[in-house]
Amino acid sequence: MAKETPLMKQYNKIKAKYPDALLLFRVGDFYETFGEDAVKAAKVLDIVLTNRNNGSERSELAGFPHHSINTYLPKLVKAGFRVAICDQLEDPKLVKGIVKRGVTELVTPGVALSDDILQSKSNNFLASVWMGKATNGVAFLDISTGEFLVAEGDTHYIDKLLQNFKPSELLVAKEQKRSFAETFGDDFHCFYLEDWVYKEDYAQQILTKHFQTTSLKGFGVDELPEALLTAGSILYYLSETQHNRLQHISKIQRIAEEEYVWLDKFTIRNLELYAGTGQGSVSLLDVIDKTISAMGSRTLKRWLALPLKKLSKIQQRHAVVAYFIHHIDALQQLREYITRISDMERLISKVATGKINPREVILLKNSLEVIPPIKQLCMKADSEPLRLLGDRLHECEALRTRIGSTLNEDAPVNILKGNAIAVGFSAELDELRGLSHSGKSYLEEMLQRETERTGIPSLKIDNNNVFGYYIEVRNTHKDKVPEDWIRKQTLVNAERYITNELKEYEAKILGAEEKIAQAEQQIYAELVSHIAEYIAQIQTNATLIGQLDCLCAFATLALENHYVQPIMDEGYAIDIKAGRHPVIERQLPVGVPYIANDVYLDREVQQLMMITGPNMSGKSAILRQTALIVLLAQIGSFVPAEAARLGIVDKIFTRVGASDNISLGESTFMVEMNESALILNNISERSLVLLDEIGRGTSTYDGISIAWAIAEYLHEHPARAKTLFATHYHELNEMSETFERIKNYNVAVKETKDTVLFIRKLQAGGSAHSFGIHVAKMAGMPQYVIQKANAMLAKLEENHNVSPTAEQLKEAQRETQLSFFDLEDPLLEEIKGQLLAIDINTLTPIEALMKLNELRRVVSGKK
Repeated sequence: MAKETPLMKQYNKIKAKYPDALLLFRVGDFYETFGEDAVKAAKVLDIVLTNRNNGSERSELAGFPHHSINTYLPKLVKAGFRVAICDQLEDPKLVKGIVKRGVTELVTPGVALSDDILQSKSNNFLASVWMGKATNGVAFLDISTGEFLVAEGDTHYIDKLLQNFKPSELLVAKEQKRSFAETFGDDFHCFYLEDWVYKEDYAQQILTKHFQTTSLKGFGVDELPEALLTAGSILYYLSETQHNRLQHISKIQRIAEEEYVWLDKFTIRNLELYAGTGQGSVSLLDVIDKTISAMGSRTLKRWLALPLKKLSKIQQRHAVVAYFIHHIDALQQLREYITRISDMERLISKVATGKINPREVILLKNSLEVIPPIKQLCMKADSEPLRLLGDRLHECEALRTRIGSTLNEDAPVNILKGNAIAVGFSAELDELRGLSHSGKSYLEEMLQRETERTGIPSLKIDNNNVFGYYIEVRNTHKDKVPEDWIRKQTLVNAERYITNELKEYEAKILGAEEKIAQAEQQIYAELVSHIAEYIAQIQTNATLIGQLDCLCAFATLALENHYVQPIMDEGYAIDIKAGRHPVIERQLPVGVPYIANDVYLDREVQQLMMITGPNMSGKSAILRQTALIVLLAQIGSFVPAEAARLGIVDKIFTRVGASDNISLGESTFMVEMNESALILNNISERSLVLLDEIGRGTSTYDGISIAWAIAEYLHEHPARAKTLFATHYHELNEMSETFERIKNYNVAVKETKDTVLFIRKLQAGGSAHSFGIHVAKMAGMPQYVIQKANAMLAKLEENHNVSPTAEQLKEAQRETQLSFFDLEDPLLEEIKGQLLAIDINTLTPIEALMKLNELRRVVSGKK
């Protein structure tokens, strides 16, 4: 029986250390995969799966050239695999026997630095969650930008943050695997760590060691024990995945819940902030993202996830947007500057991790060269907030000069290709290059000399990897070859020779080229090390450019769509004049105006607007647009309205639309009640609550009762939360007679004989009745159904039974029994007349057939 080969023995030993990863095993010029890894890789990468005899048994095999790693690795990671890259740690030429190998990097969905894996406009977060007894902790790290965030809170808060930040990979303790899935679902790409990683002493040790501090007080996170457990687990995971150069992760920040508007995961989904709920639908982000840089786009997503509550910060953003709107030349100039800036945030992270190439260093330098004019533009602006932003920008003049004098502008991607270091930077390097470059003329002189000496007219000097430099002579002239030439190779039509002079020259030239490569790599390594000293300044610049890009985008959005600056204050009122839905108005056909509406809410006079009206009339749009206008205002944007005065909102709750969760055994009504309970248990005096069709998931009596009780609770609660309550239960209009701060409104419609026109205008007063049957008719419901429904409705309204019992419904059914001939249709009326005129007592069989054929022609003619 064959034994395990040395290569497979080495492979199996390394694979045992990374059982959860797909192992790319470097063998010569290829990365190979074996066994199950090969089967998976072949399927994802669409490469050939073969078999080979690895000692005692046959094994599947699939591989690709090592230089194609940047093509194949992203595909594996995007497919959800953790990929261990195992490289040769020795030069095979210098080793007898098997080459030493080891894993140099473990790439996972949440730990990636390659541009081919990352999305430029989105963060790539690695997250960790710990479920404590009293509270939960969460941490988010984007290794590609250095952002490290932590937070603590209840289950709903952690769930909301996970929805906001959408981590690519999530770390969980093995002991909490089941409880995590039960609480947060199974939509995340999870990796489970040993329980001991989530220990307080270990977390403190690994965090203070990384930040080189004695405590974490300076970061303001020392009072978040559960969150620190998750932060420590992330650093542990990075070390386990061979990511040890983390100088760019220079701080850890707390997501301060008290500073940002509360948006639960239902609200994020219902308002369609990041993604629409239907196929091809458009999100708010799709409409408002006018940013022109990757840093700006990522900043906008962060602002949308965490709207501000502090009035002064909101007003500062509005002030900058207003300045740009009134100084369009400055806006256009700044946006032109920003287009010339590369993704500095990720470039400087590559510096820290040692993965930046010479061409990217040039991009970094070119980006930094745009900072001085941007700083100058900001500093001369008649806007204090904009001047403050400009003042914080670092010009990094010395660094720009150093890079410019060190590297060629057309530096290659790979330092090993040479010619990256600028002429004049190093006298030694220039001398070596001169020696190397003079070789061409030296060879030309040698060729001319030997041609004259031998009389051979077709001599050629060339080189290859096997013999180095050689002189080639065609067979017709080989009798003229001097005796001091040494034959090295015989070809079909020629002979190849070497000379002592040629070998001496080769040693000299090759020595120079090797020294050139060493010198360039050393100079470049020193440059990258020098750039690393500027990590903090460049990260600050990246943050500020992202903010400026966002504010420019808000100004551009306002100019293109006629948004206005909201007046923000510490009051409680929401007063919107002619507000519009930012997404819906952008989807209307050209020339079709959006029907704008006024909305007013406060805590004293009009706390709850009870909005009635038929389906499709625009009730939900009014609810959503109110929330989106508030949200846009508090992230610093202008808003789609003629005017808006808004008191600060601290929480936005929505219960809009059905959302079955049948997979978890929850019906539409159960989900509705769960979401409603969350709202009622968390409202504050600055909350904005949007409720749409509460109670429709159960029987009519139950639905009305629950909707009434919820509306009354909101009215009577000490918080007096501002509420928009859309309903088709017209009985709720009666609440305004009992509860002083509930006011009735309806979405106007115009009823004609055959149909109903939706005016989509909000007006005072309750709706008289439902238009559900009209909507059914517009949807193409069969005529019988429409007429039966109208007859039933008329009977029920006659008996004042809008919410009938089963017996009352049966009585109405008997009294409204329709026959085929009750239908109002011209064709049926004609057929009915002809049939009633027939005397069936005197009708012969032939006449009956003829009459039937005549009726068929009537129908056919009608078609």
